[in-house]
This record gives sequence, structure tokens and C-alpha cells, in this order.
Amino acid sequence: MTPTKAKITPSQAETLAKLYLGSEPAKIAAETIAQLCDWLMDEFHQLPLNLQFADYMRYDTVEEMFADIEQGHLWVSAESYDSSVYPNPIYGFIFQGMHDYDHFLTKTDFSLPGEIAAYNFRAKRAPSLEIQKIFYSEIVLRSAAYLYLGHAAAPKIVFL
Repeated sequence: MTPTKAKITPSQAETLAKLYLGSEPAKIAAETIAQLCDWLMDEFHQLPLNLQFADYMRYDTVEEMFADIEQGHLWVSAESYDSSVYPNPIYGFIFQGMHDYDHFLTKTDFSLPGEIAAYNFRAKRAPSLEIQKIFYSEIVLRSAAYLYLGHAAAPKIVFL
């Protein structure tokens, strides 16, 4: 399976990154967090993969990740997800596993266009606009910041 690629200019990624980096963390209602966690757990139970926790394992390419997914398992690195928004780190773990599986289902890579496609796929199933905004921050904006900085930015949720 070859991932699809689209074009995003460096200035588009830089613009999104600067919005993320320069924004204050959003205030998220407890009810929204509870709804998000309930929905993530429901989605997790439908996931046809064995998610495996890894302290430092990280896929370098989507092809490596896709090969594991085709075998029915997926390594999820603790470095890959932000658990600050969740009351329990398991939800960040679940989110990252589902997000990686979305890349597989959409046949997209880790580029910004790939992240946007994976976000769009996930957002269509989100139970509320607030949760879509959380996903946008975690998936699109944080990825843009990573690409702009060359390393992971401090995790936060921002609403634009």
C-alpha cells in the first residue's frame, strides 16, 4: 500500500505552526472531556488491532507502520501522544492508536497533507464540534509545529 501525498507549501505549515505555538491553551469543559473519553473508549472497542505500548518505539515511515497494521498489531509510543487533556493516559494511548489506524485507512503519510487527511477522516465521526477542534489541534496544528520546528512542540490544545 503506497501512501498518497499532496502539496502543502512551507508557508502554510509555518502559518499553522505559528498559530499553534503562539496561542494560549484552550479551556475545555469537563463535560467535553468526559464525552471525548467515552467516545474514544467506544471507538477503541471497535478497533481491529492489538495496540502495544512502547516506551520509545516510533515508526520512521508509514510503510513500517502499515506492515505492522496488516499483521494486526500496532506499536504506540509514549512519546507520540499528549495525555495532558485526558484524565487518564490510556485515552491518549487510544487516541494515538486510532489516529495511526486512520493513516492506514486513508493511505496517507506523516506529511502535513497526510495529517490533514487523517484529521478529516476522524473529524467526520467526532460526536461534537468541540471534539473536532481538539482533534484539529492535536493532529493538524501540532504536526505543523513539529514540521516547522523539527522536533515536537510542547503539547497543548488550542482553539483557533
